[in-house]
Amino acid sequence: MEDVVSSYSSLYDTSSLLQFCNDDSASAASSMEVTDRIASLEQRVQMQEDELQLLKSALADVVRRLNISEEQQAMQNRKGPTKDQPSTKKTAPSEAARSGNVSKPARPLMPTLPLRPVVNNGTVLPKKTSGSLPSPSGARKDTSSPANKSTVKRAGSTERVGPMRRESPGDPKSSRTRTGSTSSNSSGKKTSESKPKDPVFSAEEGYVKMFLRGRPVTMYMPKDQVESYNLEAKADLPAKKLKLDWVYGYRGRDCRSNLYLLPTGETVYFIASVVVLYNVEEQLQRHYTGHNDDVKCLAVHPDKITIATGQVAGTSPDGKQLCPHVRVWDSVSLNTLHVLGMGFFDRAVTCIAFSKSNGGSNLCAVDDSNDHVLSVWDWQKEERLAEVKCSNEAVFAADFHPTDTNIIVTCGKSHLYFWTLESGSLVKKQGLFEKQEKPKFVLCVTFSENGDTITGDSSGNILVWGKGTNRISCAIQGAHEGGIFALCMLRNGTLVSGGGKDRKLVSWDGNYQKIQEVEIPEPYGPVRTVAESKGECVLIGTTRNYVLQGTLYGEFNPITQGHTDELWGLAVHPSKPQFLTCGHDKHITLWDSSSHHPVWSKTIEDAAQSAGFHSSGAVVAIGTQTGRWLVLDTETKDLVTVHTDGSEQLSVMRYSPDGHFLAIGSHDNYIYIYGVSDNGRKYSRVGKCSGHSSFITHLDWSVDSQYLMSNSGDYEILYWIPSACKQVVSVEATRDIEWASCTCTLGFQVFGLWPEGSDGTDINGVCRSHEKKLLVTGDDFGKVHLFSYPCSQFRAPSHIYGGHSSHVTNVNFLHDDSYLISTGGKDMSIMQWRVV
Repeated sequence: MEDVVSSYSSLYDTSSLLQFCNDDSASAASSMEVTDRIASLEQRVQMQEDELQLLKSALADVVRRLNISEEQQAMQNRKGPTKDQPSTKKTAPSEAARSGNVSKPARPLMPTLPLRPVVNNGTVLPKKTSGSLPSPSGARKDTSSPANKSTVKRAGSTERVGPMRRESPGDPKSSRTRTGSTSSNSSGKKTSESKPKDPVFSAEEGYVKMFLRGRPVTMYMPKDQVESYNLEAKADLPAKKLKLDWVYGYRGRDCRSNLYLLPTGETVYFIASVVVLYNVEEQLQRHYTGHNDDVKCLAVHPDKITIATGQVAGTSPDGKQLCPHVRVWDSVSLNTLHVLGMGFFDRAVTCIAFSKSNGGSNLCAVDDSNDHVLSVWDWQKEERLAEVKCSNEAVFAADFHPTDTNIIVTCGKSHLYFWTLESGSLVKKQGLFEKQEKPKFVLCVTFSENGDTITGDSSGNILVWGKGTNRISCAIQGAHEGGIFALCMLRNGTLVSGGGKDRKLVSWDGNYQKIQEVEIPEPYGPVRTVAESKGECVLIGTTRNYVLQGTLYGEFNPITQGHTDELWGLAVHPSKPQFLTCGHDKHITLWDSSSHHPVWSKTIEDAAQSAGFHSSGAVVAIGTQTGRWLVLDTETKDLVTVHTDGSEQLSVMRYSPDGHFLAIGSHDNYIYIYGVSDNGRKYSRVGKCSGHSSFITHLDWSVDSQYLMSNSGDYEILYWIPSACKQVVSVEATRDIEWASCTCTLGFQVFGLWPEGSDGTDINGVCRSHEKKLLVTGDDFGKVHLFSYPCSQFRAPSHIYGGHSSHVTNVNFLHDDSYLISTGGKDMSIMQWRVV
């Protein structure tokens, strides 16, 4: 032991720390300013905390390695030497070995820890801590987030040894959000560097031990399955499949010109990686699902049948890059006709448009590279005709002139350019604002019947540019208060402008005189895009992700709506075809899965994280990110009660099957238990279950409401008697319990859902069908997987479904198993799948 501990002391040079601690510059006698002394003290405390963390990490790793060594020795005694020894178990030569004393195998030494950066003056820079300090217990799992890849990996088990420390609220995984672009499936996750270990089956003890990030997770099976269980047996695919039935939501928050009416009567728009064709009158949706990541732009061909959509770059689950590209497809058959720009576009395709005067044979596109490259394509031949650097700044729109195929207009931050396509090259003319004050942003562009170009800008002005020129022929000053986000030229020659800040929809005649002005109600948000609909109706997409249908005289009705921030909370009604969603946008919505419309919506003060229905369906509990939770009446949406437990997010709200208890899983590592009476209207705190060393992720009740199973962020499986808030440590008392639900991601009945090389955070949501034949998961790669249940064979096969473009945060079957609901995190979409 002394050798191992001494090896750690050589890893970390403490001389600079001692020198700093002995420095008297921060004392009251120092001549330094008070603020400097405070800063110096803070740095000193930080360095001491880092020193403690390193020492505890070293000790934890020593104990872990002792455990591994003992476990390995026991395995060898029982089975003899194994063939494949993981690289982490290779021992390094010790001093004794080098001196010739090789009677005992040497203890493995910990790999060199990364040293902290040192600045020129020799002072060690303190690191920002992430999560809590490691527990000194070798059997205790890492209490920091599994997503934090830089932490030292330590093995753990489901058994408890030694004291524990609660996790810090500063844990970067506390909100379980994804890093990087909101558009991407890419989790940035890497597969394990070393070969992952296969599960181990112990017939003597009746358990399967799987490994996540090298840590063992022991799962005991029911007694009656021990004799017949075979780890090598292959599981079957489920007999049923999923079919995408309905997509709730619209992406208006950060996309433009993405709403059109087709001659079929269908409204076309997109959200996540799905393009939706929605027939409002017949209440039917069709879906184009050819994309594998976020769709960012959409254009309709002059024939009103062919559609082009552009997407962002992404990353597949195996780490391969997915190229941004444009897909041209048939809106009748939903067949893909052509794919453009694979390997050419960078980051994302943000603007596309078909030419209008030559039969629509050309297509222009702008990508999201630093140069925002404008390219022109013969889309039927899939040939690029020209390309040019458009602007260093953001480009908001690009469109062909309606009568001159060779002219393209682009606009964006600080620019309006008129491009002419001449013999394979694009020649630029800059719009001249002359006496007109140049706006910071030119936000949108359209064209008049006579070929004039019309722009709307961030100053609230509508400018008309004479056909064939780059000069202003007419200006409507102050057409809106604030930016003009959308312009639409109707068939009858009326120009419609949509305002951002003022939320006004204004119509103008051929001489640019105001005809009518109407304000969009505040809850719907600013206008993002305007499109012509049937008769005198218009379609309006808003920045709060509503699609409205109405006239230029008012009376707007939402035909689609969705969340506007990350979406995590999902709960299904126990007896009706209804489900509830809630998210970080502080919005709670109860949906009817039959009519596909909201039953009601409510806004609360805090960002919502989780939800759960009472067994009667009379009330629903909402957990927030602040530790506050509230109960709402399902019929009236009135507030029944509000409580606060801790100050961190509440990840799980789960009522017992008999309706007499509510279990609340928190990121402060506790499970709070409440007694429930009066049909979910009265609550009395029973206590809190203390024992997890990381945040609570999932909870399941037993059928008789006597037991509770919990999972945590460090892959722990614990069992409880909630009425007494006592942990059950006896394996025999818990292995044969029948569970009312199956939402825990760790357990014998579900361990087959974990893919090879998973780091333990890839699966966000799990749900078992009520008939106990299907198991569904939502993962970090935007996929919904359908397994057979039970899923207790390693790497069980599944049907895989795409549509989401962000991590799938939650999945749940409706009360009769007829449909499955899935929610996307950053893509903010809700998808309803028919079970067929």
